Amino acid sequence: MRLLLLPLIMSLAFYACGDDSTSIDESPIIPSIDGYTLVWNDEFDGSSLDLTKWAHQNGDGAEFGLNGWGNNELQFYTSRTENLEVSEGMLKMTALEQNFSGRDYTSARIRTADLPNGNWKYGIFEARIKLPVGQGLWPAFWMLPEEAVYGGWPRSGEIDIMEAVMHIPNETHGTVHFGQTWPNNSFKGTGYFLPNGNLNEAFHTFKIIWEEGSIRWFVDDVLFYRVTPANLAPERWPFDQSFHILLNIAVGGNWPGNPDGTTVFPQRMEVDYVRVYQKSN
Repeated sequence: MRLLLLPLIMSLAFYACGDDSTSIDESPIIPSIDGYTLVWNDEFDGSSLDLTKWAHQNGDGAEFGLNGWGNNELQFYTSRTENLEVSEGMLKMTALEQNFSGRDYTSARIRTADLPNGNWKYGIFEARIKLPVGQGLWPAFWMLPEEAVYGGWPRSGEIDIMEAVMHIPNETHGTVHFGQTWPNNSFKGTGYFLPNGNLNEAFHTFKIIWEEGSIRWFVDDVLFYRVTPANLAPERWPFDQSFHILLNIAVGGNWPGNPDGTTVFPQRMEVDYVRVYQKSN
């Protein structure tokens, strides 16, 4: 997610097969990763959102001086069960077309900010997600700095692990935001196209491996993008501090455009799990 969106600067042709299974593993086995330790996870096995791990971020951004969340988005985020529930081993976030607090759409946005053990410096960040679909839908799995160490957005950075504009249902994007204050901000990123099928038809895994001086993006374990400090020069590399995780579905905005007559509501994003691994001592 971003305050100002510019055209993507590059596109790479890497391909991966999605996980066509939508079945739920009642006893999930969390895989180990050599050299890494699982330090935080949510498998969404309960009957409600675990508020020791997540906090709702409600509203339309106006309270932060970002009406429409700085992107001319149309939704009002709520914590109602209509917009967010945990059931059948899944987090289910739903975008609805309905008038609420002066907005024509509602949705959900959650984050790990300001919670115990809810921010990390470096690691593997992974989620298994099935996306909504339709013109004007903008789901994301992303990260923001826990503290504005180098100043306000985007000086302290932003990491978009997965975001998609779902009128293009077979493409996801990996991006970092950095540099000077808007409107002189900068970003680096690329899109990734599935080899077959669409992101709303099956679950896919979205992951970054974030190390000192490097961030790499993967879809279904296929590497498709990497950035280093050299890619950001002469701007500062702000990715040397703790970040927290966000999940949301935006409706409308500068990048996806607004819903139209082809958009069917409700639309749902299902999240099977979110996991964080860090290097073992």
